Amino acid sequence: MSNLALAALPPDQTFDSPAELEPTAISFHGRSLAEYAQCFALDVAALKGRDVLDVAAGASSFTAEACARRIDAVALDPLYGEAPAALATRVARDSAQLLAQLKSKPRLFRSKAFPSCAETAADRCAAGQRFLSDYATHSAYGRYVGGSLPQLPFFDGTFDLVLCAHLLFLETAGFDFEGHLAACRELVRVSVGEARVFPLGGAAGRPYPGLARLRRELRAGGIGSQIVEVDSGFPGGAGSTLVLRRAEP
Repeated sequence: MSNLALAALPPDQTFDSPAELEPTAISFHGRSLAEYAQCFALDVAALKGRDVLDVAAGASSFTAEACARRIDAVALDPLYGEAPAALATRVARDSAQLLAQLKSKPRLFRSKAFPSCAETAADRCAAGQRFLSDYATHSAYGRYVGGSLPQLPFFDGTFDLVLCAHLLFLETAGFDFEGHLAACRELVRVSVGEARVFPLGGAAGRPYPGLARLRRELRAGGIGSQIVEVDSGFPGGAGSTLVLRRAEP
């Protein structure tokens, strides 16, 4: 495994017990750099000067916060290109929907990072506002790129690290097995180091049933993988991340 900008990882783990959030359309609400660091086991300080891509970034403030730390981050999402006001409306709507679900099921909160709905609301609101401010300032300069899987608008090996959160295995994302396979290959294609996918299940917390087959198919095509346990922070405590990298010759 590459040691590029990653915190120490525990050994392979089985998938955690499911959370019980209701499946919804892919949400466009804020997630912070701190939440990403937990979900992906990132050593943020070690990322300084590295090229990082956040795929399906939505209203995440990861790129804004990372760039402020001199990390060369780029965010990609199919909604980028819309006016800031239109994205602000989406952020407000989707954040309200998510928090309404969480308030109705408070027992899902088992995380040290988000011990209450109020703290989750504050973190998500702050992340969304950081994103909107940064998007309004930097979207014209290549920091926010419109696009989506399974075809990314970048050359091979453009980034040291590629992240993809809350997309691939959501029931509402519309990927079948072949789509998952193509998307994972594409994430690795644009990375010279590693690609990381979180979480390994849908919005309802159910594990992706094709994961073992997916890993076999990737391995046959020269892509190694590892499942690692992470403190996802939200929802329901710890979860799992899939780490992908080109297999050693």
